[in-house]
Amino acid sequence: MSARIPKLLLVLALLAGPAARCSAQQRWEPRVGYVYPAGAQRGSTVEVIVGGQVLQDVTGAYVSGEGVRAVVIKHYRPDDNLDGDERRELQRRMRELRERQLAELARQGRAPSIPDWILGQWRQDPDPRPPNEPAPTGPVELPQHPLLRDLERKDLRQLQEVANTFLEWQYLQRRQPNAQLSDMVLVTVIVSADAPPGERELRLATALGLSNPVPFQVSSLPETREQEPNDPEEYTYLPETAPVYLPAVINGQILPGDVDRLRFHAKRGQHLVIDVRARRLAPFLADAVPGWFQAVAGLYDPGGRRVAYADDNAFRPDPVILYEVPTDGVYELEIRDAIYRGRQDFVYRVVLGEVPFITDIFPLGAQTGARAFANARGWNLPSGQLPLDTGPEGPAVRQAALGESRFTSNPATYHVDPLPCVREVEPNDGRQNAQRIALPVVVDGCIGRPDETDAFQFSGRAGQEVVVEVLARRLGSPLDSVVWLSDMSARVVAWNDDHMIREAILHPDMGTLTHHADSYLSLRLPQSGNYVLTLADVQGAGSEAHSYRLRIGPPRPDFALCATPSSLSMPYGRVVPLTVHALRKEGFDGEIRVALADPPAGFVLSGGIIPPGSTHVTITLTGAMEVPGQPVALRLEGRAAIGGQPVTRPVVPAEDMTQAFLWRHLVPSQELLVYVRPSQWGPISIVPEADEPVPIPVGGTATVRCKTPGWRVPIVGMQVVEPKEKLTISGFASAADLITFTVQTEGDAAQAGLAGNLIVEGFAEWEVSDEERKGNPDAPATRRSSIGILPAVPFTVVEP
Repeated sequence: MSARIPKLLLVLALLAGPAARCSAQQRWEPRVGYVYPAGAQRGSTVEVIVGGQVLQDVTGAYVSGEGVRAVVIKHYRPDDNLDGDERRELQRRMRELRERQLAELARQGRAPSIPDWILGQWRQDPDPRPPNEPAPTGPVELPQHPLLRDLERKDLRQLQEVANTFLEWQYLQRRQPNAQLSDMVLVTVIVSADAPPGERELRLATALGLSNPVPFQVSSLPETREQEPNDPEEYTYLPETAPVYLPAVINGQILPGDVDRLRFHAKRGQHLVIDVRARRLAPFLADAVPGWFQAVAGLYDPGGRRVAYADDNAFRPDPVILYEVPTDGVYELEIRDAIYRGRQDFVYRVVLGEVPFITDIFPLGAQTGARAFANARGWNLPSGQLPLDTGPEGPAVRQAALGESRFTSNPATYHVDPLPCVREVEPNDGRQNAQRIALPVVVDGCIGRPDETDAFQFSGRAGQEVVVEVLARRLGSPLDSVVWLSDMSARVVAWNDDHMIREAILHPDMGTLTHHADSYLSLRLPQSGNYVLTLADVQGAGSEAHSYRLRIGPPRPDFALCATPSSLSMPYGRVVPLTVHALRKEGFDGEIRVALADPPAGFVLSGGIIPPGSTHVTITLTGAMEVPGQPVALRLEGRAAIGGQPVTRPVVPAEDMTQAFLWRHLVPSQELLVYVRPSQWGPISIVPEADEPVPIPVGGTATVRCKTPGWRVPIVGMQVVEPKEKLTISGFASAADLITFTVQTEGDAAQAGLAGNLIVEGFAEWEVSDEERKGNPDAPATRRSSIGILPAVPFTVVEP
């Protein structure tokens, strides 16, 4: 074997890149935890810090949507622990810079009243050098860190932030090292003046692949950042930061024990909207309870009295304050974590000003194709009528906003359904007043006061299948519904409070919602006659905002699909796995075929069949044979036959996120991106011979044959990555342009009917050269390493 082969296979082992859940080896892949600030104004250029893990050798930054581009400036390792010489050098420079700032403020007639004991601390000599510590042989350079850039341009408050970060013990002891946030990358984001405002996603590319997406918002308002230190009652002797003029967006970050006070001008009579965005920027945290940064907000008037407080917005964790300003002056907004936690990814944005804000709408939707408006309530709205797009294309759940491009409201969520829609008619708060309806129907209603109930009467036949579905919490309503169905003798036939769909610890349908507050019933009517369906709020709440949509009718079999992860990385011509999740609805249990929609040249999907009844399958994507130079957006779609008719549904990209050490959520992303990176060693050419699923008898074996045209590296072994608890490889053979391996069922774990994709990892072995073994005579003569996974092989377990 040539001396080049060991190096070749070592590189293959490092770059093979199967997903973490589909590899026997640990995979290093870039992960982004936050971006700060998490947004920018149209027509601006800003520097942001992107924090995360394994972000070395960063090669590019990418922002979704039109009108925004990003340029990587530098990678930083945030090592805030200075050695002795660095600490003394920073102390020396801080002393000089503070004296310079004090002299300049005195010259301007703005000298601050700083206590003598503070001045004494500022003017102290640097720490003495220990007797046994050698002196540096040359100038001492400070470590590379964003806060240490341009020290000469910083004012006294900014210098105090530097001191608190690097020198002050009471702040140093608050640090909580977190490997997930151990890297920082400085990125310049350029937003064009005509960039559409709204939500974007930012990703980083490194030599190891493409990171997960994190939210980045484009706004139409002036933006600024908080300036630390700004805790209440601290550093009052420092010159105050200038209050912000509204409207504005203020960006901030809550570090351990941090409480931010943000100063702004307000005028009497202003209808002030304070919209805090925190959880929206980081939906779930894997290692924090309750699983996100729980921001709370307090508003203080010019006299220092707290005049408003919020720790949420109805059921939404991010707080909103709506306040009519009684007097002119400088107000302060306090932002902190509910339990005084903090770290770098506790990032927030606050929209402040007389900006439009929708609190609720009614109705919460309309019939497909109808010309429809919703009555919108809120603050500073340009109109009380919200136009609803009800066209046949697009998802059932949609969003709409009010206002012009500069002052656009928050989006309101609504639902479009092809069924006839009727309005609830009061009084209908009891069996005697039940509103008569004909099925199928969607009722738009509201629990308008506490302890109210809405009742609806319909006729049904014995054995008739009926589905009752409430859409409220999913559409932004605070209603926590409960429904019960009773016959004419008032006997309750069925009832439901919260409808939860869960696969072990995975919530496949909730997105960022964590309370399954919408009710659902599916039943066969026990007898012919009239029935009364009653709907209420389970906690007895009610208001004009407690709206709902109530669907009653026959089951509508359907499915929805999402794919994780939403960022894929591979050397060109290699294979990467992704998981497609199927949310089956109202009895649909059939096969779903997943395929690339309008695929770019060179990409091949393997194993795109979700077997009947299955809720997920791991498929594989083989990359293009050329490097595109930037991430490529892919679209997947799923096709199935329902009631004899073909149905096509999009596959929504998503991230599989962990909440507070346990629960997993599939959180939608805007796009599915694949990053094909260079590789000097070429592609892996391995193709399964059979297109149809391989039948594997229970307790028996089956042979899988794969063509390897042009692939000359000897493969010496394989192992099952998925489903590894149920199938194993018991035999393997390799010949020119062909490999074969034998698959057998594992004990009683694989029963007849089990179907899916076999994901296999291949291994190669090479001779260790004499040069590599030099100085280590006991080293093995050969070395074995992974070459990555093969294209998915569909299988089904059958009776022997």
